Amino acid sequence: MMEVVLLQGLLLLLPLAALMLYWYNATFHYFCKVGFFNCWIVAMATLLSPFAALRGRSVENMKLLRAAILPLKLFYGIKMQVRGSEHLNNKEPYVIVCNHQASLDLLGMVEVIPDRCVPVAKKELMYMGTVGWACWLSGIIFIDRHKREDAIDVISQTARTMRRENLRVLIFPEGTRNQNKSMLPFKRGAFHLAVQAQVPIFPIVISPYWDFFSSKEKRFTSGTCTIQILPKVETQGLSPKDVPELTETVRQAMADALAEMSANHCGDQHTEQPPLPRCAGASAGRGMGSSQCREDTTTTSN
Repeated sequence: MMEVVLLQGLLLLLPLAALMLYWYNATFHYFCKVGFFNCWIVAMATLLSPFAALRGRSVENMKLLRAAILPLKLFYGIKMQVRGSEHLNNKEPYVIVCNHQASLDLLGMVEVIPDRCVPVAKKELMYMGTVGWACWLSGIIFIDRHKREDAIDVISQTARTMRRENLRVLIFPEGTRNQNKSMLPFKRGAFHLAVQAQVPIFPIVISPYWDFFSSKEKRFTSGTCTIQILPKVETQGLSPKDVPELTETVRQAMADALAEMSANHCGDQHTEQPPLPRCAGASAGRGMGSSQCREDTTTTSN
């Protein structure tokens, strides 16, 4: 009898202990939020794929994925500020290039992605169960990064399809996630695509997540994310030999925008007086953003 009572007591204490850890342990809090993010994506993909399959592989299914991901920003308390959205009021096909920091970029992507727009993703994503199936049904373009000739062939096919079906294509030209202070060198696939299709490029810059998210520091709180849509860059009349210069021109414009957004973020942090923390763990979590800004300021001044 005593063993049963003790077991019941432990079962009652477990949820309370988990709740306490969630609120007062930054690492546990981080893994809970990341776990929920991944579970939500898998659940929504599993739920919506049968409905998308009724239409078959179509870019119109991106609307289902977008609707499934949009609520996540509310659950996490992340406010999205979009600047320059008027630039995307273009009915013609075009290429979007965006910096890539983390899985959270999905929240920014669905915030600004226009109709008839599909991202380019690594081919490995296609084999991730129902998530891969949902992506394939939504018309997402898969590229094998390890086979250059196959990737070139996909770009050529996509260039023809963009014109024929009036598609927009979103690409992360850094090629991998990057949470550093500066952008990685750009891969040229997106720019070859734009030149082959003779369509404009719209650069998009997502502000750093320093004040509320860091996979290295295992920190995930709430905060504000700014998305800056830059004016279009024309490719009309350009040829493949112009791609290197075009790539660097766009990268520099995006790097300048990112640096300005980072500086503004640090300035806001210095002018705001944070509330007193509830505990030492919370104080450490909230202080990370400020320490990052101090480091940036020191680096810049040197």
